[in-house]
Amino acid sequence: MDVTETLDSQKVDLKNLSPSELLEFLAGMGKERFRCEQLLRWIYKRGVTDLEQMTDLSKVMRSELADKAYISDWQPEAVETSSDGTRKFLFRLADGSSVETVRIPMDKERSTLCISTQVGCAMQCDFCLTGTFGFKRNLTASEIVNQVCAVAKEGPINNVVLMGMGEPLHNLDNVVRALQILYAPAGLDYSSRKVTLSTCGLVPQMAELAQRITVNLAVSLNATSDEVRDRLMPINRRYPLAQLMAACRKFPLAAHRRITFEYILIRDLNDSIADAKRMIKLLHGMRAKVNLIPFNEHEGSNYRCPDEKTISAFQTYLLNHDIVAIRRASKGQDISAACGQLKGKLEKQLS
Repeated sequence: MDVTETLDSQKVDLKNLSPSELLEFLAGMGKERFRCEQLLRWIYKRGVTDLEQMTDLSKVMRSELADKAYISDWQPEAVETSSDGTRKFLFRLADGSSVETVRIPMDKERSTLCISTQVGCAMQCDFCLTGTFGFKRNLTASEIVNQVCAVAKEGPINNVVLMGMGEPLHNLDNVVRALQILYAPAGLDYSSRKVTLSTCGLVPQMAELAQRITVNLAVSLNATSDEVRDRLMPINRRYPLAQLMAACRKFPLAAHRRITFEYILIRDLNDSIADAKRMIKLLHGMRAKVNLIPFNEHEGSNYRCPDEKTISAFQTYLLNHDIVAIRRASKGQDISAACGQLKGKLEKQLS
């Protein structure tokens, strides 16, 4: 989708514009530069989507804007809440597609929001439920940002992770545009330290991302040999581990930051001490940490979660060899927690 494409092709969704694009849009209307910051504050600081409520804009300007633009506003179609406080939201898009967003409580006051960047996914990772839906389209910048805006109505969101449905680097232009909105001081005003992007390993786009914007990087690793990673993640056949790790070593890191390697532990496939030993070699000399994620079993998958003893042994081996290895707590186990489960359940009910 083009940045200005909407169901009403004559009007622009202002949430689809980065701050610099909004400035250019307003300049084309003959408006002063300070109007851009005014609009950003109304839309993102105050959550106002009705131009008529923007009382420090003249009636003439509000009328002119209404002729050319609108501001989208999302409400979830479905919400599930776990006993641990995790909340999963399903949003229905204008074209009838749907995406999921998950708010994960970190403690009583802090939370992390996991957002989607595509409808479906083209990467076809063998363990991933989202991949079974196929790839439909990229999300626009407004559709990425609106997930944050909609859930923030419930309360502050401390961290944002682009780890939901889709491969963010497969939608790089809209993702960068959305990050610019997230970072804008008059916009959502997130520090880049609070935002993490996860990729399955699109090597050229990793380099382009680093040139265009600063963001924490998480790499979905999930295997320590090309043989196993080829099976789990088809992208590895294009960019095998040697190329991926070389790209990770070149990725610029600010002081005190690390690349996160996500590693889904799957019983009898990638959970052995031999795998842990290979991981140590892969990460040697890198500023890295490992998130160990026990496989979240779901209908239709033959993969299984390792037992507790195996998970603990894997983590302990990494820790004993100076690798920061964190076991990511499983959240939302009593709801449709895995990416794609709520979407799959509701669409099955509708079919």
